[in-house]
Amino acid sequence: MISMFSNLFSSSPTPTFSNNNIFLRFAQKNDYKEWSSLRLKNMDYLAPFEPKWHKSDLSESAFIKRLFHYENHAKTKTEFQFFIFLQNKGIKTLVGAISLSNIRYNAARHVTLGYWVSEEESNKGIISKSVKLILPFIFNSLQLVRVHAACLPHNIASRKLLEKNGFEEEGYSKDYLQINGIWQDHVLYALTREKYLSLNTCETNKTALPKEYR
Repeated sequence: MISMFSNLFSSSPTPTFSNNNIFLRFAQKNDYKEWSSLRLKNMDYLAPFEPKWHKSDLSESAFIKRLFHYENHAKTKTEFQFFIFLQNKGIKTLVGAISLSNIRYNAARHVTLGYWVSEEESNKGIISKSVKLILPFIFNSLQLVRVHAACLPHNIASRKLLEKNGFEEEGYSKDYLQINGIWQDHVLYALTREKYLSLNTCETNKTALPKEYR
C-alpha cells in the first residue's frame, strides 16, 4: 500500500536538525515498519503517559493518514511532527518523536510541545537534546513568542528536562488531558522568546532549513 504514495513529501521540503548523535526529521513512508515496531514494543511503557490508543492505530493505512495530516499542517505551518533518530556511523535508528502542535500566530504566537521516547533510550538526555535542537526553529524561524508544555505531576524526568531547557512552571490544571483513559491533572510549563534569547541556549542551523522556514 505504501508504494501508492511514493511521491509523498517529494515536493515539500521540510526542515531537519542534527547535533552530534541526534537527528530530527519528518516521518517518511519507509519509516512505517520501524515506527510500528517501536510503538508496539513500547505500548505498555508509554500507556501511562499518553492518550489511549490501540494496536489498530499502528496499521499501514493509519500511518499513511498520519503522513498526509503532517504534510497538510506543515504546509500551513500549524503543526510539525519530527521523528527522533540516534545516528552512529551513518546509521540512523528511530527512538521517539517530538511534536509542535496548536500553533497560533497573529496576537497569540504560541505552540504546544510534545514528545515521547522508547523505554530503552529513556533517561539518557535524548528528549532534552531534541528540545534544545528544536527551539531555534520555534523562536527564530517561526517567530513564535511562547512554547507551552504540560506533564503529569509525577513525571519527574519530563519536568526536569523542561526546566533544563529554560521552561518555567506556570500553573497546575485539573483534569487537563485524558491520559490512558483517565482525565488527569497536569503541571503547566512555558518558555518565552525573551527567556530563550536571554539564555541563548542554542543557535539556528539555517543550512538545515528550507528557504520558506528561514
